[in-house]
Amino acid sequence: MTVRPPDIRAKQWLISPALSAAKQQQFPDIPPILLQVLHNRDLKEAAQIHAFLEGQYLAADDPFLLADMDKAVARITQAIADGEQIAVYGDFDADGVTSTVLLTHALRGLGMGREQAQPYIPDRVDEGYGLNKQALTHLKEEKKVDLVITVDCGIRSVDEVAHANEIGLDMIVTDHHSLGRELPPAIAVINPNRPDSAYPDTQLAGVGVAYKLAQALHRSLPELSQLETESLLDLVAIGTVADMVPLLGENRRLVIDGLQVLNRNLRPGVSALIDVSKMKAGQISAESIAFGLAPRINAAGRLSHAYDAARLLACHAPNQARVYADKLENLNRQRQKVTQELGDRAETLVDLDAPVLIASDDQFISGVVGLVASRLTEKHYRPSIVLERGETESRASCRSIPEFHITNALDQLSDMLVRYGGHSQAAGFTIANDQLDAFTEAMQEIADDALTHRELVPTLAIDAEIGLDEIDWALLEQLKQLEPTGQKNPTPVFMSRGVQVLNKRVVGRDSSHLQMEVSDGAVGFKTIAFRQAGWAACMPRRIDIAYTVGVNEYRGRRTLQLMVKDIRATSDE
Repeated sequence: MTVRPPDIRAKQWLISPALSAAKQQQFPDIPPILLQVLHNRDLKEAAQIHAFLEGQYLAADDPFLLADMDKAVARITQAIADGEQIAVYGDFDADGVTSTVLLTHALRGLGMGREQAQPYIPDRVDEGYGLNKQALTHLKEEKKVDLVITVDCGIRSVDEVAHANEIGLDMIVTDHHSLGRELPPAIAVINPNRPDSAYPDTQLAGVGVAYKLAQALHRSLPELSQLETESLLDLVAIGTVADMVPLLGENRRLVIDGLQVLNRNLRPGVSALIDVSKMKAGQISAESIAFGLAPRINAAGRLSHAYDAARLLACHAPNQARVYADKLENLNRQRQKVTQELGDRAETLVDLDAPVLIASDDQFISGVVGLVASRLTEKHYRPSIVLERGETESRASCRSIPEFHITNALDQLSDMLVRYGGHSQAAGFTIANDQLDAFTEAMQEIADDALTHRELVPTLAIDAEIGLDEIDWALLEQLKQLEPTGQKNPTPVFMSRGVQVLNKRVVGRDSSHLQMEVSDGAVGFKTIAFRQAGWAACMPRRIDIAYTVGVNEYRGRRTLQLMVKDIRATSDE
C-alpha cells in the first residue's frame, strides 16, 4: 500500500461528468475538450458559448442602472460647477489603489485641478481599513474638502458617514463589499449588491464600480470631458484580477479590454512595473497581473504606504516611474521574507484542534496578517484569523473555506468589533483588546456549530479525464480561448490515470518542488509539481495526475509542460 507524504494534504478530486455524444453533436464546430470545459463553466447555450468565446457581455452595462448613480452624478456635477474640493477616499490594497487613481484621473479629466480632485488613502497602521473619523475631519478642516467619494470601501461605515454629515462634509459611497444591516447615510451609495439596484452584474470589483461612475460622468458631461474612459481600463484590469472577483460576465469583458490597453504600454508606471517584474511587455495576461503586478502594488500598502503604489500608477515621467517601481520591487522582496518568518511563528501559536485557527501576537505586522492567514488556511484547511495585537486594539485579517462564511460570522459578533467588513472567504476587523477573549470563544462556538459534523477536505475540480495522447499544441490553442482565466473561470484542470514515472528529481531553492517525466507508454511529458517534493521518497510506480497544460521556455525553445496540481497512486497498485 502506498503511503501519501505526510506534508501533502489529500484532496478530493471532483471530476466533471463527461458530456454525452448527443450534447457534443449540438456543437460540432467546438472541439470536444473545449466544449466540456465550457459546459463545466455553466455555459450551455449557443448564445452564451459564442459570446464567451468572443469576449462579449450580453447584459446591459448602463451605469445608471446602479442605484443612486444619478444622485452621485448630480452632486459631482454641482461640485465641478461650483469649484468645490473633492477627495477620493480609497483603500490600501491593489483594488483600492487602482480605484483611487482611476477616479481621481477621471475627475481631473473633467477639468478639475490637482487640488480640486485629490486622492486620500488611509495608513494601514494608524487609520486602519475603511473610513476613519479623524481622517474625515482632517479632510474637512485642513484640506477644505467639500465632498468625499469613497472607492472600494465605506459600505459598512454608517457611524463614520454620520460623522461626516455632522461636520458638513458631503459623502458619496462606492463599494462592492457585502452590505451591512443598514446603508450609510450618504448622498449616494453605489454598490451592485444593493437589492434595489437594477444592474445585472453584482460581481464587480471596487475598481469596476469606480469605472462605472467614471463612465456615467463621461456620458453626462461630454462637453467637459478631456478623457476617454477606455484609457482607464488597464487600471480596471489590474484591480479586478488582483481582488480575485469572478472573471465572468462584465468582469471578463473589462479585463479583456483592459489587457489590450495594458499591453499597449500607455502608462509609464505600469511599464516600469512590468520591467522590474521581469515580464515581457506586450505579453501581459491575467496571470501576469495576479502573480507579478498585483503583489508588488499590494506590497506598498503592506509594508510602507499605498501612496507609493498610487504615485507609480499616476506617474507620467518614465524615469521617475522607474524609481517608484524599484521601490515596490524592494518592498515585495521584503514582504516575502517577513511573510515566511511570521507564518512560521503563527504555526506555533494556533490550536490545530480548534474549528478556527486564531493567532494573536504583537510581533505580527498588519500588512501581512492576511497573507499569514491565507497560508494557515491553505495548509490546514480551516478558517484562520491572524491579529496584530496593539496596545489597546488589535487588527485582524480572516481567511476562510467554502464551508464557512466568515463575514456572516462577524455579523453575529459585530457588537464586539470596532469595525469590520469583507466577503465570504476573506474579511478584516478591528477589535478592542479587552474583547479578544470573549470574541475568540464566541467565534469558536459559531464555527463549531457550522463545521463539527462536516468532513473538511479540500477539493480539486477537474474538468475532464483525458489521455496524454490528446495533449498537443492544438489543444493549447483551443484553451487560450478561455482567457483571461481566474476566479470562477480557472485554468482548466485535467487528469490522466495510470501514467508511469520515468524519472524524477527534487528542484527549487528550498528543494520543495518536484520535476518528473511521465509517460503512458507511448507519449511522454515533462512535468513540474510545486511544493510536492515529498512524493520523491514514496513515489508509486504508476500514478494518477491532475494538471494544467502550460509551456516551458528554455534557451529559446518552447515545449509543452504539465503543471501537476495533485498526485495519487493508481487504484490498482
